Amino acid sequence: MTAKTFKILSLLLAYPTVEIQAASCEFYDILAGEGLVPGDRLPSLRTLIEEYRTRELLDLQERYVLLFDRTRSLSLHLFEHVHGESRDRGQAMVDLKAMYEERGLAIESKELPDFIPLFLEFLSTLPRTEALDLLGQPAHVIAALGERLAKRESSYAAVMLTLAAIAEADPKATEALLDEPDDDPRDLEAIDAIWEAEQVTFGPGSPDEGCPKVAGMLDRLAAEMPAEQDGSADNG
Repeated sequence: MTAKTFKILSLLLAYPTVEIQAASCEFYDILAGEGLVPGDRLPSLRTLIEEYRTRELLDLQERYVLLFDRTRSLSLHLFEHVHGESRDRGQAMVDLKAMYEERGLAIESKELPDFIPLFLEFLSTLPRTEALDLLGQPAHVIAALGERLAKRESSYAAVMLTLAAIAEADPKATEALLDEPDDDPRDLEAIDAIWEAEQVTFGPGSPDEGCPKVAGMLDRLAAEMPAEQDGSADNG
């Protein structure tokens, strides 16, 4: 079984909430127990999980926004790194959403299908072989994100590099993505110029809508967590 592993990795890449923070005490034992995560990746995942348990929620949220909402090269939307703002991205979104719906995973209208936490949630519903096959398709994108996060010494690199290891990402394809510019979230003028030129958006809605909502993921995870962990989230 691998369902819980993909759910937990999904939550670790979602916007931090009280519910995720409370449930994090279970994460490491589940990841270690299911056996999908390579053993040499577990210590770095433990570090990220411990940060969820020990750091203030506001600090976790601010870090998340700085990394993923303000840094285009770290966008958690897979097709951003493959299609950019081209028309091909729109069709890819339609196709991916249709695949979700065919397998019984309904998504909210504000959620973009290529949001990595949502993609991992979908994988958690599939048989192991099929899940690994699908994960392998964007593995080079995920690996490149992991390398960029590692360069920033971010503990979030643990999740991406773990997924890349599970999927056995192609090093050459990863290197090709790493040749693309890696923007600095502290360079506000450069970011503004990119947004004006390409109208890039992050999250499932417009920039004004804030961080992506993962209440549905939390509800589904809650059914498999101890009763005191149950709850729903609104990370608007």
